[in-house]
Parts: sequence; C-alpha cells; structure tokens
Amino acid sequence: MQTSKPGYGTIALVAALFAILAGALWFAAGAWTSVSGPPMPTAGYVAMILGIVFSLIIGCGLMALLFYSSRYGYDEPFRPDDDRDRRRTDV
Repeated sequence: MQTSKPGYGTIALVAALFAILAGALWFAAGAWTSVSGPPMPTAGYVAMILGIVFSLIIGCGLMALLFYSSRYGYDEPFRPDDDRDRRRTDV
C-alpha cells in the first residue's frame, strides 16, 4: 500500500494557519495582561464557569436533537405513499 505525501500547497496552508494561530494567541495574551483594574471576585469566576457549562450543555443537547431528527427521518418531507410514514403513525 502506497501512502501519498502532502504537497507543498498543503504544507504552506498548514504553516499559514499555524502562523495565524500563533499571532492570535500572542495578541490575546498581550490583551489579557494589559488590562488593568480590580481582580475579578470569586462570584465572577463562578458565573463565568456556570455560563460556559450551561452553554456547552445547551449546544450539545441541540446537536443531539439535530442528529436524532436527521437519523429517524423527521427532517424528510411528508410523502403519504412512503411505508416509513405509515409505520410511524402508530407510535
């Protein structure tokens, strides 16, 4: 079995994306450390963590519903002559 090597275009694209990522991280770190002001209270950290956790739960739940409806045909248009629709009516 022969494996193909990535071309120069792929290598250039990956290198450019890593350069953009490094620049974004450098900018974010500089912006984070340059902000002055009072430290965030514990309640602020708790609120931020709860917001992140609930956002992830809602996002994962919506994606699960999306995959469920796609897998079981709820996204398909109604066709009265389809056997699957007749079987689903007795559920």
